[in-house]
Amino acid sequence: MKIATFNINGVKARIQAVTDWLTEAKPDVALLQEIKSQDEGFPREHFEDLGYRVETHGQKGFNGVAILSRLPLEDVSRGLPGDDEDEQARWIEGTVIGDRGAVRLCCLYLPNGNPAPGPKYDYKLAWMARLQARAEALLAEEQPAVLAGDFNVIPMAEDAKRPEAWREDALFRPETRAAFRKLLALGYTDAFRARVQGPGHYSFWDYQAGAFNRDDGIRIDHALLTPQAADRLTSAWIERELRAREKPSDHVPLWIDLDL
Repeated sequence: MKIATFNINGVKARIQAVTDWLTEAKPDVALLQEIKSQDEGFPREHFEDLGYRVETHGQKGFNGVAILSRLPLEDVSRGLPGDDEDEQARWIEGTVIGDRGAVRLCCLYLPNGNPAPGPKYDYKLAWMARLQARAEALLAEEQPAVLAGDFNVIPMAEDAKRPEAWREDALFRPETRAAFRKLLALGYTDAFRARVQGPGHYSFWDYQAGAFNRDDGIRIDHALLTPQAADRLTSAWIERELRAREKPSDHVPLWIDLDL
């Protein structure tokens, strides 16, 4: 089962690029972030015509997440538990049925948190605490599950070309990285780092100042696997070359392949 997580930075602005990518790469499941569209405005039929089941959790102009699956998709739920007053569309999950088993896929767009410190950073840390609780609940089910998406977290210095430039940023502050490490300490596996070691691997390059041409990137898109999913991981990679195409997102897809 080939699964890709991809912050597309606006489905309407990027529909041709996303269509070309889906047609060429053919992921079994695409977990999309920053669709920036309300559910009723999402081009559902367009992607259904490409062979995908489509489930969205959107809001107007901001945030928004979606699951596109060529495989059976069941038991979809929207919104990260723990705060009934949170209106930001940042979480959707569902169960995908493969040839040899099922996996619970959680697509997330974690808050950026800047400027930090401040209310937006407080919201980010509170959201990560809720994520920790949901991650614990998924572990208790002892089934294959994946938390994947734009985490807006630079886990380690080697995950940034210039870590010193991010020292006070919400993506790299010690509290952010500590919250991410708490997820891993529960028993989750960072799929990419389970297969690829060392510096120089990034999933985001800013549009400004020629960041991509200078490879001034950061790794902030992640897939965390329960032990049952990690046992089925066969490969993980970042599709870097997509960033060089016309009208790209500032992110590129992170892929995992599960034996399911």
